[in-house]
Amino acid sequence: MKILITGGAGFIGSAIVPKLQSEKHDIFVYDNLSFGNREFITVADDHFFYGDIRDAVAVSNAIHVIMPNVIIHLAAVHFIPYCNEHPFESSDINIRGTMNVLEAAKKVKNLTKIIFASTAAVYPISVSAVAETDEVRPLDIYGLSKLAGEQLLKKFHLETGIDTVCCRFFNAFGPNETNPHLIPEIEKQIKEGNRKIALGNLTPKRDFIHTHDMANAMYALIKLENVGFDIFNLGRGIEYAVTEVVAEFEKVLNEKIIIEVDPIRVRKVERMHLLADVSKLKERTGWEPKWSLDQGIKNLVDNW
Repeated sequence: MKILITGGAGFIGSAIVPKLQSEKHDIFVYDNLSFGNREFITVADDHFFYGDIRDAVAVSNAIHVIMPNVIIHLAAVHFIPYCNEHPFESSDINIRGTMNVLEAAKKVKNLTKIIFASTAAVYPISVSAVAETDEVRPLDIYGLSKLAGEQLLKKFHLETGIDTVCCRFFNAFGPNETNPHLIPEIEKQIKEGNRKIALGNLTPKRDFIHTHDMANAMYALIKLENVGFDIFNLGRGIEYAVTEVVAEFEKVLNEKIIIEVDPIRVRKVERMHLLADVSKLKERTGWEPKWSLDQGIKNLVDNW
C-alpha cells in the first residue's frame, strides 16, 4: 500500500518508517523538519514532501500527488512545556494542521484508513491505569488540542465512512528523540560526563513505551479491518518513577548517578501517575510490547 506519514522524519516517525518499509509498503513522508531530521529516515527525494501542515495548499497538493491508501498523522507539537509557553502556535499546528490534513484526505478516493497520533494527556489525573472508556479531561493546552483532533477525526469518519483510529500515545522513548523529555535529558547530561544530574519532579511515574514497539503497533492497526471509528491506548502497561529510570542508567553504566532537583525544572502542575490499560489493543490486534525499559536504555547507551 501507499502510506503517507505526516511528521514522518520525527522521533516516532523514524521508527515507523523503516518498520513499514520492511513490510514492503510504499512510504511517503510530509514534514517541515522543525522537530524532525531528514537523516533519520531513508526515503527517496520523490517520496519526501517538505512542508508545514498549516499550509493547506501544500498539504492538499502533496496528498493529491501521493493518493495514499493509508495516512498516519503524526505531525504536531508534542512537548508539553513548549505547548504551554506557545499556546496559540501549538493549537494552530495541532488543530488547524489536522483540519488541513483531513480536508485533503476527503478527496482521496482510494483512502482506506487514517490513524491519528493522540495522547494520554487527554485523561484527567488518576491513580490507576486509564482505559479508553474513561472520561477525558485534559490538564493542559497539548491535551486539549489533541482532544480537539480526536473530535475532528470522529467527524471525518462520520462524513466519509473511512476507517479512523485515534491512538493515544503514552511516554515514548528510543533513538532520535528531538524534544528534551526525561530520558533524552538524562542521556544528554550523562553523555556530557556528568554523574551529578539536574532534574525536576522525581516522584511522578510514567508508562514508557519504546518506539520500536509503537511501530509494531502501528503496523498491527493498519492491518486491523472494519475499524469504523475507534480509540486505542498505546503504552506498555508498566510505570516507572524518575528515580527508577535513573537507576536503570546506573545499572547499564555501572556507575553511581546523583540527582539534584533543579527548581526551574519542577512543574507546578504534575500528575503522580500516568499508566495505560492496553488490553484493548492487545485483544483486538494480538500486539505485544517487546522492549523493556532496561533493554531500551541499554540500546541507547550502546549506540552512543
